[in-house]
Amino acid sequence: MRIISGEARGRTLFAPKGLETRPTSDKIRGSLFNIIGARVMDARVLDLFGGTGALALEALSRGAESAVIADSSREARRMIDRNARSVLKDDFELRASVMCADYRVAIGALAGRLFDLVFLDPPYRMVEAYGDALSRLYAGDMLAPGCMVVLERLKQAVVPLPKPFSVVDTRLYGDTAVDFIEIGPMEA
Repeated sequence: MRIISGEARGRTLFAPKGLETRPTSDKIRGSLFNIIGARVMDARVLDLFGGTGALALEALSRGAESAVIADSSREARRMIDRNARSVLKDDFELRASVMCADYRVAIGALAGRLFDLVFLDPPYRMVEAYGDALSRLYAGDMLAPGCMVVLERLKQAVVPLPKPFSVVDTRLYGDTAVDFIEIGPMEA
């Protein structure tokens, strides 16, 4: 695994050993960032199930302003920290924050912050976490106008979205689906 594009292009990323972390492949990451395009520039990024930090770090390499990366695993947090320091070098303290926390705790701790780009890629068995995280972020008024949420899931998984979220695009990569989600208008 490596950073695909931007100022840190080619830097190697490390993953925790074992099956607990499922890093997003370089191919999928490259494709999803091509779809996101210029939206990443100056974005405030939140990655709630960081794993290796690859998604948020790719965003930072491509011009995102800052990123918060959370994961509940201590080993994953160590790898994220190592990867972030490698990718960001002297800008680490200014542009990245790494939390060892469950997504619910992380959202609570980040109350009052706004994000332009959110990555949700929990372990596939945690289907309920997608909607729960979206509901908590929306209720906490943490999603900036025009925010995009990128949701990575098992292709056959049915992920019900809370209102007012809607899928604007879905891409399939083998057994993986990536949904691009925006906040739609509230129904009267």
